Amino acid sequence: QEQFVESGGGLVQPGGSLTLSCAVSGIFIRHVDIGWYRQAPGAERILLESSAAGDPSGFMDVTKGRFTTSRDNTKNTVYLRMNGLVPDDTAVYYCNRVPLPTNPAWGLGTHVTVSS
Repeated sequence: QEQFVESGGGLVQPGGSLTLSCAVSGIFIRHVDIGWYRQAPGAERILLESSAAGDPSGFMDVTKGRFTTSRDNTKNTVYLRMNGLVPDDTAVYYCNRVPLPTNPAWGLGTHVTVSS
């Protein structure tokens, strides 16, 4: 079964940037779409954007141009670059397949807190 390990979160001031990583095992990311999801406090987990398997650069603009996804197929890792962070971006960020399979296996996520 595939496994997802998210990392790179932390505390950042408004306007700051972070790059999250998603290390995938059990499947080859070049064969599937992997997306970034986030769950804000008190809210449901939602899909932000996916890194399309067929796109050689893997970049797709996300969230009003502030977020960008990318992938390194040699490392089987997907990234989320987040610029211009605002307090509403505070959440736990996860990665997983897009669309989600039945009974998806979730990683622990990585916490992002945007606060001054």
